[in-house]
Amino acid sequence: MKKTLLSIFAVTLMLTGCGTAKNDTAAPAATKAAEATKAPETKSPKKIILITPEKIGVNPFFAQEDEGVKKAGKEFGVDVKTVESTDASAIEQNLRAAVADNYDLIITSSFESEDALKKVAAENPKKSFAIIDTVVDLPNVRSVVFREHEAAYLLGAAAGLATKKNVVGMVAALDIPLIKKYTVGFQEGLKSTNPNAKFIVNYVGSFTDPAKAKELALTQFAQGADFIAAASAVGDLGVFEAAKEKGFYTSGQDIDRTVTDPEHIVLSQLKGTDSVAYQTVKDFVNGTFKFGAMDYGLKEDGVGLTFVTKESKSKLSPFIGQDVVTKVKAIKDDIVAGKVTVPNPLK
Repeated sequence: MKKTLLSIFAVTLMLTGCGTAKNDTAAPAATKAAEATKAPETKSPKKIILITPEKIGVNPFFAQEDEGVKKAGKEFGVDVKTVESTDASAIEQNLRAAVADNYDLIITSSFESEDALKKVAAENPKKSFAIIDTVVDLPNVRSVVFREHEAAYLLGAAAGLATKKNVVGMVAALDIPLIKKYTVGFQEGLKSTNPNAKFIVNYVGSFTDPAKAKELALTQFAQGADFIAAASAVGDLGVFEAAKEKGFYTSGQDIDRTVTDPEHIVLSQLKGTDSVAYQTVKDFVNGTFKFGAMDYGLKEDGVGLTFVTKESKSKLSPFIGQDVVTKVKAIKDDIVAGKVTVPNPLK
């Protein structure tokens, strides 16, 4: 009897074990089938915002940034937005709103945004920020700056070679450290090709005063200047107007201004705010984004001069001439190669 009970018990155990094994293999198969039919998860695109310190209008500096961000957004499938600030207080408000809206990268621009960004970035250490054209030294901020003095050096060198009266002027925006990259760089370039040329510089006291800029340009023309560089942002429009009225030669900033009046605006000092805005977005999307200062000069194609580093749709003015362009191109090559060093006046 005991043997019979033991046999029945053993058979029961075997049957139970077989049933368990069958269920264990079936369960993962069912799970895999369910996972196979499950819809794939879709990640939301990154959100990036550009906050300008002023309205995008006649100043091409900020318009270029907007173009660069939008181009990158389209190319890399990123949600991008541009917000224009109406005044200094609005910059901080817009930065805080961008944080609240959970943007992945918040970009702003120029020294006008420095104070606001220092506050907001410090209060939000896990957020990523970038600022173009100045430095904010915080661990969660990428600062993009330019070696404008290198391009200004080329412009001054060209003016020194082209002037017929040996009197050259510049109408600059403000007498502040940043603008010294333009005035000092230009003066050094002028001396390198024409040490006997007289240099006149006047400051408008603003980035947005064409009337005052025009008045200063007319004064410099009365002092004998046949070439007057415009370096006063929106004020450049006043210099261009004076050049057209009096027949002297001038240059623009940031973008190729020669196309608007090639007879009088014969050169333009270029600044690639569009390309660095594009690169900033690209790096962020591709995972190569780094915090800290990024420096763009002639070597990196961040700055330049029309006809020398970039071709123009305009015809080269006889006042400049191909011989001057050829000589300035050689100077540019020496700067890129490190044979000529243009000191940064801020260091």
